[in-house]
Amino acid sequence: MAQVVLIVGSKSDVAAAKGAVDVLDKFGVSCEPHVCSAHRAPERLRELVRRSENDGARIFITGAGMAAALPGAVASMTTRPVIGLPLAAGALNGIDALLAIAQMPPGIPVATVAINGAANAAYLALEILALSDPGLAGKLAAWRREQSERVDSFD
Repeated sequence: MAQVVLIVGSKSDVAAAKGAVDVLDKFGVSCEPHVCSAHRAPERLRELVRRSENDGARIFITGAGMAAALPGAVASMTTRPVIGLPLAAGALNGIDALLAIAQMPPGIPVATVAINGAANAAYLALEILALSDPGLAGKLAAWRREQSERVDSFD
C-alpha cells in the first residue's frame, strides 16, 4: 500500500518528477509512480485513482505540462489531497501548466508547487501526512532543523 501515488501524463515527464520519489524515499514514505494520460486514457486514469484509494493512498502528486489537465482530472475523481506539479514543456516552458493547475474551479482544489518543483510536492505531501503521523512529524522537524543549521550567516 503506497501512501502517495505519483502520476505523470507521459514518459517524457518521468525524469522531472523523480525528485518527488527521492524525497519520499528519504523519509520512508511509500510512493507508487505511474504514467497515465488524462487525455489519452481517461478510463484507465479513473480506474487507477479508484484502485489507489481502495489500496489506501492518502495523497496524489500529479505532474503535467502544457494544458496540464491531469491534476484537475484526478482532483475531480477523489476527495483526497491532490498536489499539482507543473512541468516545463512547450513554448511557454511550464507557465501554461502552472496557471492551468492553479486555476481550478471552486470545490475541486489542487495544491500547486513551482514549475518542476517535484521535491516541494513531496515535502508538501510529507507535511500533510505528518498531521496524523507523529513519527513522520518528528523526522520532518529534525530535517528542517538540519536545513536551518546549514544556512550560512552573513558575519
